Amino acid sequence: MPPFLNDRNPMLLDADPARAFMPYPAVIVPHREGGPLSGLTFAAKDLFDVAGYPTSSGSPHMLAMSGIKTRTAPTVQKLLDAGARLVGKTITDELAFSMSGKNAHFGTPVNGGAPNRIPGGSSSGSASAVSNGLCDFALGTDTGGSVRAPASHCGLFGIRPTHGRVSLEGCHDLAPSFDTCGYFTREGATFLRVGEVLLGPDKTPLPDRPRTLLAKDAFGLLDRAVLESLAPAVRQVEAILGRAEERKVAEDGFTALYWAMRYIQSREAWTVDGPMIERYRPPLGPGVADRFEFSRQVTDQQVTEALAIRSVFRERFSTLLGRDGVLILPSMPDVAPLLTDSEEALNDYRNNALRMLCLSVLSGLPQVSIPLASRLGAPFGLSLMGPAGSDLSLVALAARIAEQGRAG
Repeated sequence: MPPFLNDRNPMLLDADPARAFMPYPAVIVPHREGGPLSGLTFAAKDLFDVAGYPTSSGSPHMLAMSGIKTRTAPTVQKLLDAGARLVGKTITDELAFSMSGKNAHFGTPVNGGAPNRIPGGSSSGSASAVSNGLCDFALGTDTGGSVRAPASHCGLFGIRPTHGRVSLEGCHDLAPSFDTCGYFTREGATFLRVGEVLLGPDKTPLPDRPRTLLAKDAFGLLDRAVLESLAPAVRQVEAILGRAEERKVAEDGFTALYWAMRYIQSREAWTVDGPMIERYRPPLGPGVADRFEFSRQVTDQQVTEALAIRSVFRERFSTLLGRDGVLILPSMPDVAPLLTDSEEALNDYRNNALRMLCLSVLSGLPQVSIPLASRLGAPFGLSLMGPAGSDLSLVALAARIAEQGRAG
């Protein structure tokens, strides 16, 4: 049970020492008594509509335009109907177009795994709430890495599902052909319990002994010290799945994939938020303003070429994994940057991260980040990817690997 649960109103928190939640006036959100998630508390990223609350999307301007919502997003409602209790809406990076977790308007939630480091965005508040023990699990969204990055940074289980697996109705878009709904937990058992409700049965369940691959070129992007910190985690996975076969996953290199993702994401982000930005000229925070200006200038030719690259890569990558393959890869290029790092350093880190995060984004395949490693006193995640529709199998596998690792 979260330590700051309000005894008078068990839907709400009395305190938010992690600065993870939006400071909205309290409104009761009914939930079912009993159900598979009974006894669990959760938070929702403030991109999701919840009846009785506004939706800020991390932007004061969007908050002013929002009004009070009268309908709860179906994904949030599914969790309420399963017995989970909502304890608040969490801070997100501005318009969800960042990966640092630093919101210039609403602040930076505290990383519960490394308080002197950024939590990672854009699902920063959700990762902060879970890593600081303020709720049992939390919803986030992952467009370019916004669940996987904070999961790795904060020492959490996190999933980017198969694209389209979980409904995003009633959730503010960033780039619809990339947007997904994921979630965070501290424990593997809770990760699986929530997944059984949110993800439902797999269309492509993994076999008990999947074919295990290791993304040699993705690990090749890491510095030696980072590789050494992940090596024990890789061995832990191989102890359960068997020796992994090294494979090159980016046949034409990561740079081409990086730019394909950026051009598509930027064009879609400008289509979603550009009209509002051009009409109202809201003050945008550092980094976010630059990304939207870049988005405004993306050309039709750049998008056409990017879509062609995505199509080829998606076919190749899906063939590589088939219906029984699990790919081991780093979640991020390193542990979370320090809170004191410059905006330029954070942007460089973001661009390096996108080179490995883009695999799941462009392919549409599911990826889980497992809190198996650490470096410099901070958490560090290792990821598994599987075929489309193997999400719940990956979640169960992640929980089993972590549990057996602790037992060993």
